[in-house]
Amino acid sequence: MVAVPIYARAPGRVNLIGEHTDYNQGFVLPVAVDKEILMTATPRGDRKVVLRSLNFKGKVEFSLDEIKFEEEDPWGNYPKGVFFQLQASGFKLKGLNGLYEGNIPLGGGLSSSAAIEVVTAVILKRLNELKLSPLEIIKLCQRAENEFVGVQCGIMDQFVSLLGKKNKALFLDCRTLKYELIPLNFKDVKIVIADTQVKRDLVSSEYNLRRRECEEGVKSFKKYLPRITSLRDVSVRVFEEHKDKLPEVIRKRCKHVVYENERVVEAKEALKCGDLLKFGRLLSQSHQSLKEDYQVSCQELDLMVEIASRFRGALGSRMTGAGFGGCIISLVKKEVVEEFMRVIKEEYEKKTGRKPLVYECRVVDGASVK
Repeated sequence: MVAVPIYARAPGRVNLIGEHTDYNQGFVLPVAVDKEILMTATPRGDRKVVLRSLNFKGKVEFSLDEIKFEEEDPWGNYPKGVFFQLQASGFKLKGLNGLYEGNIPLGGGLSSSAAIEVVTAVILKRLNELKLSPLEIIKLCQRAENEFVGVQCGIMDQFVSLLGKKNKALFLDCRTLKYELIPLNFKDVKIVIADTQVKRDLVSSEYNLRRRECEEGVKSFKKYLPRITSLRDVSVRVFEEHKDKLPEVIRKRCKHVVYENERVVEAKEALKCGDLLKFGRLLSQSHQSLKEDYQVSCQELDLMVEIASRFRGALGSRMTGAGFGGCIISLVKKEVVEEFMRVIKEEYEKKTGRKPLVYECRVVDGASVK
């Protein structure tokens, strides 16, 4: 009997606002977008796993009895981490042949890594008839990235890749994991992504350093708030009261996280009220904070935001993703979207010599399998 292949998809994400707040147990407001990872798989009769990708040469092969991180498997370590964590959780898995294909720009800040993890997890759930809730899948995929790959990401990317909904933003409390789907009444505006084509590797970047700096901030604030466990517990009032007692770098990192959490809550309310002008202003404020206080932007991201901010019809722009390269997100009036994209492309290429990738994005449903 010939094994019937299983097909699945998992989208990338754009975080509208709430950057570097997720691993600080704060608030985020992402959407799942129409850039995705596709996977098809067929079971094998042994313990071997063979993975190929139409986007990369070669293949990733390993035994379920010995799953190891390999430097030469940069993309393959993400699905390997999911296999590893499922078995570490006591689940019995079959070998398989798997094929991936995706159109999420790699290193562009749209979280291709979470999409690979989630699409692998939903395939394995179906193939092995595993009893896993959505939240268990999300946590397991996060562990795959944290513990197997070594990137100390928060839970936002996996969460929205699985549970995002069409034309809705997902307001997530990263401490309680309670979430609310916020309708996007974007009849007269579009979300535009502009990719700087500057790539970054989160494992070797300063991402993990920022997390440690935030932990130092928590230690500093414990002197004044003994019960706090994360920067989520520090209000704007408390920050302003004690900020001068912090080392300069730690003060800047804490300032971004504390004020960014407030901006996310304000952005959620602005969306509910249909106040897109305010929403756009919050995007721009977020970028300034990421540039000046969290210091995770770069010249190319700043240039793109500057070009966008001069364009009439753009309500607001900011870098999205971990930073150090990748993409900006802009909210643009529908009638001028084509002109906006042309201007971004022309001015950015003229000043940098790089050809940016600029496109509208649609907000779509999270992962599915059939």
